Amino acid sequence: MAPGSAPSLRLPPQGTPRLVGLLLSLLLVTLISSCSAAAAGLNSFQSPDGRYAFLYPTGWTRVQVSNGPQVVFHDLINSDETLSLVVSDVTPDRDLSQLGSAVEVGETLRRSVISPEGSGRDAELVEAHEREQGGRTYYDLEYTVHLADRDRHELATVVVDRGRLYTFAASTNEARWNKVKDLFAVVIGSFTLQI
Repeated sequence: MAPGSAPSLRLPPQGTPRLVGLLLSLLLVTLISSCSAAAAGLNSFQSPDGRYAFLYPTGWTRVQVSNGPQVVFHDLINSDETLSLVVSDVTPDRDLSQLGSAVEVGETLRRSVISPEGSGRDAELVEAHEREQGGRTYYDLEYTVHLADRDRHELATVVVDRGRLYTFAASTNEARWNKVKDLFAVVIGSFTLQI
């Protein structure tokens, strides 16, 4: 550079600031969308007596079944994706830990409900753990279920209160499991006893 001359300033091409602004805007929208995705798209359900509540995915509809679960929802688009609540009687003075550990209860449900002998289903308990919420103990369970024509995946939570065992479960085809597993975990974790 010659003495007394000003340094040259290089300006970016005309469209560069506009492109950078567009990319930053796109990045911001993507971040906001991904942060709110876990909570977005869920509706709340509360039992008529106010006893329990949970979240379920938008686009799912409640269906009535006779001689089955107390509550059933299924996806309108992927109709084999289901959410169900089964309420069973247990001895009134027993709590969940008296029924067994998370693994023991998970195995009992596997053998007696998910894949009883002669059902044509073979299930495996993948994971079982205990959590405390609202002063109550919950067991969260994960299963893979093998049928003759397809495999399924199921998440469930169980809790005992006032002589009743609540089993809340979400199930899907194994092919869709990776797409819905985070959503199902939020839904299953949302089940709460209100009173």
